[in-house]
Amino acid sequence: MRLFYVRELAQYPTGSRRRRYLLMAVLASLVVNFEGQISPVVPLLLDDLGMSLKAYGLIGAVAVAAGGISAALGGGIADRHGRVVVLVPALLMAAVGNIAMALARTPSQFLVLRCLLLFVEGAAITTTAGLVRDFSPRLGRATAFGFWTCGPVGGSFLAAGVAAVTLPLFGTWQSQVVIIGVVALTTSVVIMFLMADLSPQLRARVIVSETDMASGDGVAGPGPGRGLMTHRVVWAHLGGITLWLVWYWTLSIFGPTLLVQALDLTEGRAAAVMAASWACNLPALVAAGWLSDRLRVRKPVILAGALGGIVGMVLFSAVLESGRASVAQLIGVNALLGIATAAVYAPWMALFSEDVEDLRPDLQATAWGVFGLSVRFMIVTVLVVAPIVAAGGTGWGRWLGVALACNVLFVPVMFLFGGRWRRDSRPADRPRVGA
Repeated sequence: MRLFYVRELAQYPTGSRRRRYLLMAVLASLVVNFEGQISPVVPLLLDDLGMSLKAYGLIGAVAVAAGGISAALGGGIADRHGRVVVLVPALLMAAVGNIAMALARTPSQFLVLRCLLLFVEGAAITTTAGLVRDFSPRLGRATAFGFWTCGPVGGSFLAAGVAAVTLPLFGTWQSQVVIIGVVALTTSVVIMFLMADLSPQLRARVIVSETDMASGDGVAGPGPGRGLMTHRVVWAHLGGITLWLVWYWTLSIFGPTLLVQALDLTEGRAAAVMAASWACNLPALVAAGWLSDRLRVRKPVILAGALGGIVGMVLFSAVLESGRASVAQLIGVNALLGIATAAVYAPWMALFSEDVEDLRPDLQATAWGVFGLSVRFMIVTVLVVAPIVAAGGTGWGRWLGVALACNVLFVPVMFLFGGRWRRDSRPADRPRVGA
């Protein structure tokens, strides 16, 4: 029996209808990432529950590991039974979980509620990436993933922005999780009634342009064969991007806390700095995706962003080491990092989906689930190790050096990805734009 909120499309949607489904996938990505954001209120949380930063890191690590397992499981279920079957219940349960988290009075209660929240969140994020691939042809996929990436970044931006505005009014971390939960619950209901799935037959096809969608053409993908994890290119993607994301997740998790501890900023001002930084990143994500689609290559844009990011990280570390950076300096350096991050991430997502498509187009959500698992176990490492390193004599400087080294290692690994370095002269309607 089909669930009432599941609508399966036997034909590709085109025009405004396709863009509506893409918008819903992006909105779902934004909501589910917003639901998991508590970094702006970590200092208040630690004081209220009597936790050390190390204890918070351990609790977060266990919760994120639960999310990683959920991402891997959710990807397989979404490929077999559809994306929306997994997405809608996960969105609703995560919203309720946020509101419930305000009831935590001890670290153990917070641990249980945080694990439940991130478990359902992991499955939801996996399905949104699969939906973006389903409703975006290759010639516009990097732009589509640029909008999708506004979810993780937009979630950080919204959480920091809401905290900057409402913390002076309410002054408690509980107020933030209740606000997040109410907003997420309302938005999830809208998504439930406006989202739809492609049929399994359509999901197994490779679509290059919207013309293919309108005509029902496209290239049938290879049939079932070797599993994804037997291919070197998949390992290269997962290993490379996991290394590259160490810096991003350090700032996403500990950014406000880092600024409070290293530069003695107030919680509200630190949240404002991070909100301004994420705001610079959002338009750059879409612009980087558009540029990659326009050039019809991914790797040169990714490499330029990786090198620019390394420069920005060096500058950020230097500013932090000075111990007397102004808010304007912090925003400026973080703006550079945001633009560089955008140049890497949106084209990389498009390239990863294309490389997986060439191997097993029927396993897109599974691939994104494995990606979610690998990234979350990296986040566990950041949560556990970063506070320990930061508590040493050198403070946050040594950990930022580790994160910088991970980004440097990403550069040689990306040469193992599929994809071209120069634009192909073949017609745009050929099935391969990323190779």
